[in-house]
Amino acid sequence: MSVELSVVVPMYDEAEVLPLLVERLRRALDGTGASYEVVAVDDGSKDATPVLLQRYRKEWPQLRVLRLRANAGHQAAISAGLARAVGDYVATLDADLQDPPEVLAQMLQVARRDGVDVVYGVRSDRSSDSAFKRGSARAFYRLLRSLGQTSAQVDAGDYRLMSRATVQAVNALPEHHRVLRFVVPALGFPSASVGYRREVRAAGRSKYPLARMIKLSVDSITGFSTAPLRLATWCGIGGGIAAVLLLVYALVAQLRNETVAGWTSTVVAVASVGAIQLLCVGILGEYVGRMYTMMQGRPSYFVAYDSAAEDSGADNPVTRVATAAEQSRAG
Repeated sequence: MSVELSVVVPMYDEAEVLPLLVERLRRALDGTGASYEVVAVDDGSKDATPVLLQRYRKEWPQLRVLRLRANAGHQAAISAGLARAVGDYVATLDADLQDPPEVLAQMLQVARRDGVDVVYGVRSDRSSDSAFKRGSARAFYRLLRSLGQTSAQVDAGDYRLMSRATVQAVNALPEHHRVLRFVVPALGFPSASVGYRREVRAAGRSKYPLARMIKLSVDSITGFSTAPLRLATWCGIGGGIAAVLLLVYALVAQLRNETVAGWTSTVVAVASVGAIQLLCVGILGEYVGRMYTMMQGRPSYFVAYDSAAEDSGADNPVTRVATAAEQSRAG
């Protein structure tokens, strides 16, 4: 039987929120009237998440469990789900219920009615987030837009619905460490948006602490813009101009027999130039690191188990465990 809607849900230690997620998501999807599957991607959870998923799978036939061998990260888990989803439309939804699953019906309706390939969930109300998170997110999105000309909406995250053509285009991309919230808009497919109120996390703790947010930001900037590379050039030009001005100042002071401040000016100049050099080397290192990762060709994730293959009892192109080549393309 064909599946109209696949919902990919990445999970990592979500045992606390899982019962409420299953209840709300099942009710929301049953209400759409569409044939569907839920691809729950267990990203190497260490709590009771795998056990609960198997329990719910017996009660919910549309639930499909995809387990990764080790924690690969949020974006890689979504990529794994996209590579295995079979629906005509594929939605991605986090398990924490901050993005309400009830909006999926509206997304599907908009996609059908307007014939668009992507429907973005836009957070029209983010009062549940801290002021720091709201401000930093808006500033980052605007920075990335100015650097990489991305068309990503400021308040759109990883809650979206995509057509089969969009999913196939994403799966065909060879890049690793991709950030899907910027990859999908960069494809330029016809799109629409649906607004919703972002809720507080239903249970458990956030899987995106400050360190992971910084890593995601670095991956986003280096993955979509070469502007940081040009920073090295501009810093070099600025440093050269500053050196010339210092030289002129030193010559004029020498001709006037004036004493030039010794250690203060020296320390400031050396420290400034050293900081610029280290910054530029770090930026270059980020790009070289990405090239090195691409050359290695290692997959971003390894699939340990797919319940669809178990249910079918056959090894076919849709349900079989992905080969290394498929995983590499899914990146």
